[in-house]
Amino acid sequence: MSASKPLVGISTYLERTRFGLWDVEAAVLYRGYLDCVVKAGGNPVMLPPVGTWTAETIGFLDALVIAGGADIDPAAYGAEPHELTGEPRRDRDDAEFALVEAALKLDLPVLGVCRGMQVLNVALGGTLHQHIEGHNEAPGVFGHTDISVVADTKLHAILGDHTNVQCHHHQSLDRIADGLRVTAQAPDGTVEAVELDGARFVVGVQSHPEQDIEDLRLFEALVHAARRKA
Repeated sequence: MSASKPLVGISTYLERTRFGLWDVEAAVLYRGYLDCVVKAGGNPVMLPPVGTWTAETIGFLDALVIAGGADIDPAAYGAEPHELTGEPRRDRDDAEFALVEAALKLDLPVLGVCRGMQVLNVALGGTLHQHIEGHNEAPGVFGHTDISVVADTKLHAILGDHTNVQCHHHQSLDRIADGLRVTAQAPDGTVEAVELDGARFVVGVQSHPEQDIEDLRLFEALVHAARRKA
């Protein structure tokens, strides 16, 4: 690891994409993740949902971001699909569960964003509410939610008692996995953040911090933790 530029892996997703002369399947990622990592002092590394992800194959990384995106297959937490649950993306589910398992084995700093927090919860044995109202104003439009942060948590040290976040989701955490601690909630009680007890830095947020390039607090905390990699 370079002391000044930790390598931060970010999960990506496969989509039909148009660029240049081409209309093809591609591994894609919203650029905000890349810009936030760079501005926070890291170097981003895009990780596609193909290949084999283990502790051995991600050992070159200094931190990991599990990005937002599509709904997790309910079969992963033993549930039947709700009528509003999206089509499963099992390739991405499998890759991101493997990335989380590998990162925890290595004690890498991890930031889970929206779906990424849900992946963290399901990977550790938790479940999801497959549909909630009030956190998804319209397709492609981010809403704003005031959240309350629990004292004496990593998130509180980063964000303070309260903050306003951008959200765009219709699922949320239900049963919290063993070892995870709820660290923030929305006014309606929706779980807005969790962290893993005993880990150096494993934080999940239901919001989208990559949407605000001027507020780098979460990404800076991740990169700071990455610099302390053993």
